[in-house]
Amino acid sequence: MTQFNLNGRVTTVEVAPDTPLLWVLRDTLSLTGTKYGCGMALCGACTVHIDGAATRSCVTPIASVAGKKVTTIEAVGSTPAGHAVQSAWERLDVVQCGYCQSGQIMSAAALVAANKNPTDAQIDQAMAGNVCRCSTYHRIRAAIHEAAKSAA
Repeated sequence: MTQFNLNGRVTTVEVAPDTPLLWVLRDTLSLTGTKYGCGMALCGACTVHIDGAATRSCVTPIASVAGKKVTTIEAVGSTPAGHAVQSAWERLDVVQCGYCQSGQIMSAAALVAANKNPTDAQIDQAMAGNVCRCSTYHRIRAAIHEAAKSAA
């Protein structure tokens, strides 16, 4: 049994301790906004925040989040940085196919929460490993700049 804070609520799950957080979120708790992409932490589609840090949930065993704060795409908009990022994403029409966007937004929100004036290089570093098959990288970078300004 593992207990953690999920999107502001204490949550307890009874699954094997090595079950990836991604599958607990999607299959046990029916939170399907966090996507499965590669299963090897290479694409970023499964990104969530664990104690505020962008983390790949597909390789994170549920036992490692015991007592920690987990935020998913379903709740990131209630944080100042998450709201700023989601608003910028809409204003700049970042989304194309949309599959990677929950992971992109989660990584961007963690960056904006930590850095109110990121450079292009800092954005590229923070977003490395978040793959967008539609190649909206320029719009993603522009949205992060806009979100950082509005969150500052």
